[in-house]
Amino acid sequence: MPKLLDGFVAEKGDELAIADDRGRTTWAELADRVARLTDVLRGAGLAPGDTIALMMGNRREAFEVFWAAAHTGVTYVPVNWHWTEDELAYVIEDAGCRALIVDDRFAAVAVEALADPRAASIELALVTGDGDHQGLHTYEGALAAASTEEPDEAFMGGPMFYTSGTTGRPKGVKGLLSGGADVTSDLLPLIAGAVGEFVPTPGRTLLAGPIYHSAQWAFAFLPMVAGSAVITRHRFDPAETVRLIDEEAITNVHLVPVQFKRLLDLPAPVRDQLDGSSLVAVWHGAAPCPAPWKRAMLEWLGPKVHEYYGSTEGAFISTITGEEWLVKGGSVGRPLAHMEVTVVGEDDQPVAPGEAGTLYFRSALGSDFEYHNDPDKTAAAHREPGVFTTGDIGYLDDDGYLWLSDRKIDMIISGGVNIYPAEIETVLAGHPAVADVAVIGVPDEEFGEQVKAVVQLVEGTKPSEALAEELVTLSREKLAGYKRPKTIDWSEALPRSEAGKLLKKDLRAPYWEGTGRSI
Repeated sequence: MPKLLDGFVAEKGDELAIADDRGRTTWAELADRVARLTDVLRGAGLAPGDTIALMMGNRREAFEVFWAAAHTGVTYVPVNWHWTEDELAYVIEDAGCRALIVDDRFAAVAVEALADPRAASIELALVTGDGDHQGLHTYEGALAAASTEEPDEAFMGGPMFYTSGTTGRPKGVKGLLSGGADVTSDLLPLIAGAVGEFVPTPGRTLLAGPIYHSAQWAFAFLPMVAGSAVITRHRFDPAETVRLIDEEAITNVHLVPVQFKRLLDLPAPVRDQLDGSSLVAVWHGAAPCPAPWKRAMLEWLGPKVHEYYGSTEGAFISTITGEEWLVKGGSVGRPLAHMEVTVVGEDDQPVAPGEAGTLYFRSALGSDFEYHNDPDKTAAAHREPGVFTTGDIGYLDDDGYLWLSDRKIDMIISGGVNIYPAEIETVLAGHPAVADVAVIGVPDEEFGEQVKAVVQLVEGTKPSEALAEELVTLSREKLAGYKRPKTIDWSEALPRSEAGKLLKKDLRAPYWEGTGRSI
């Protein structure tokens, strides 16, 4: 039996461990399947430090892979299930993957990727579901033929998430959690124990976002390692989410701001069905949240709506509770006790409280990261060993609260003046007709760049000159002249990742086409 699951099987073997759209698994059943998968991986010659690609939806098998890796020292790469075969083949080659485990919903992409010469390193390819696909063998068949015997020694393996940069292909972020031959599995429960600061453990986690995203992984799997059951769905449905919270006695859920908006847009009778008495913590992050949406969520659910600031590279950096936000609205909170934040100005020197600059972070626990196969990018992200940045700009106030201005890549420079879009987006998002908004810099012959707002309207609202004038008036009331959008465009749907982040690079591209530059 997998050692990390021994205690749970003894204490609550017949209780729910994980449920998805297709069924439910107890802790005892999970332990049996994880033991079999561990045997499959070892039988294929995978050893601590080896890497596998995991193109999996939100389903129980994904968590079986997580647990098996935690006992074998194998690193897994959670692949975005929207990726094409070219992107999958790239990651297989870049990460040096020796195995691929794929959801049957995405088998066609996997088959195409395996035919690519870049995927020649794959020695084991498994697919969920009932049937084989070309080059893929059934996951269930492999488990059925495997042993449940466990070797005495277990090494910790974990994720290497790929994160996009400003240019080029995504790069893997490799840190302590990725595991390997020098990390034993005993470390994982110690790491998972820290999530008790964020969510009740043991509890019941609702996974409402894609598991390939680092925050969703952290807010689902780490509580599970601490004894929480997980209930997940492949697609986010706001009405079903309301129902599941009560039906499954959910204690904690991670959401992104767009999901807030979809929940808030539910008809009042649907929202009013929520009892929510089991719910202890609703965490959000991954993207800036417009103040009106956050305030509405607090009014609905009470001060259990909390925010964190972090990144794939730096994990959790700061938090702000619902009660704190009502006083410090717009802040992302105080840095965690083990995180040191330094704000560095253009002269590469620390600045005083209240002054904005590039944010650098250091963990007192000694944790750090590297970009896989990219020492130059790793070096560029570090001020010194252990002190890193993700390119965010912000400041610390006199009370020690952290405020974000924006990312460097989103900064607009108009007439030599730096403009940070997040502030403008927050203002425009307050208009009742605005469902989503992005502020970008577009070419301007005189000033280099000018501020443009691209607005997605609430369903049933039509674009008009009068509405554009209302938005201009709103910005005029809230913002200095140089920050106000010079033009407003309309969009049926702004490009966002599954994690809720605006894909501003995609949004900017048409405006800069043919100019020979991108800023």
